[in-house]
Amino acid sequence: MSSPLPRIAIVIPCYNEEEALPITSARILSLLDRMAADGLVALDSFIMCSNDGSRDGTWQVIEQLHSDDTRIKGISLAHNRGHQYALLAGLMAVRDMCDAAISIDADLQDDPEAIVRMVEEFRLGKEIVYGVRSSRTTDSWFKRSTAHAFYSLQHHMGLDTVYDHADYRLLSARALDLLSEYGESNLFLRGIIPQLGLDTAIVTYERHERVAGESKYPLAKMLSFSVDGITSFSSKPIRIIFVVGLILLIIDIAVAIWVFASYFSHSTISGWTSLIISIWFLGSLTLMAIGIVGEYVGKIYTEVKHRPRYAIRDRLL
Repeated sequence: MSSPLPRIAIVIPCYNEEEALPITSARILSLLDRMAADGLVALDSFIMCSNDGSRDGTWQVIEQLHSDDTRIKGISLAHNRGHQYALLAGLMAVRDMCDAAISIDADLQDDPEAIVRMVEEFRLGKEIVYGVRSSRTTDSWFKRSTAHAFYSLQHHMGLDTVYDHADYRLLSARALDLLSEYGESNLFLRGIIPQLGLDTAIVTYERHERVAGESKYPLAKMLSFSVDGITSFSSKPIRIIFVVGLILLIIDIAVAIWVFASYFSHSTISGWTSLIISIWFLGSLTLMAIGIVGEYVGKIYTEVKHRPRYAIRDRLL
């Protein structure tokens, strides 16, 4: 007797995506229909749109799409909380409604056709399937370089992340249950998911242009995202401060010996330039160190309050 077909939930975090959502939902519904006809997924597989407090008509578009086809469901957060929170809210909303959930952004830059191979890997027993870009040839030199620097920095800071993987992935129901036990407020799902320790697979795909709308991840937000990821999962920056301080202490001892030797040998040294450079250098280093430590203190402050990570205002199920 063959096993029942898996019910798949496609989770789409949405922020100001009123232009893209009609195109995206139609494309994914068509894909689900084709997969159901091929005997890969259950007929009642569905889409969950997670509205991140959009300022445009995104929620109204979701309501209209739901009235046209109830396989398109939705939740709306009470406030804009950010991509990671909207994604987590969507995943937790479908946790008890599906056999596996696949997260994909509304802009369809991540090729939806990779969903077919993700489901095939899931049916072979994999519980986490990562969508990974096969190349970055379509990116500009600047974007490609900063992306490589982003992943390299994460690796050297001790983060266990998948190179060239964003948040396009499949999670089994068991993976979703394990994910629900992670209660931190400082969310970095790309760092949390590898810690679940379940059987994984990778499928590669070519990245495309946005179907509509504008990018929600400019350089400043990407830098902030990188800092959040590093400080949420690694204490290496604080250790680096200690090592730098130790090196400077050794240098200071060497300089002190030189100064005393010069003093007792009655050598005349013009020290104004070196003094000013030292003051500026050490002052900048001190401020940078305080900033790094402050980043960690700020995260501790957020965590100890145990506030809800998001509030759901409306649901369409």
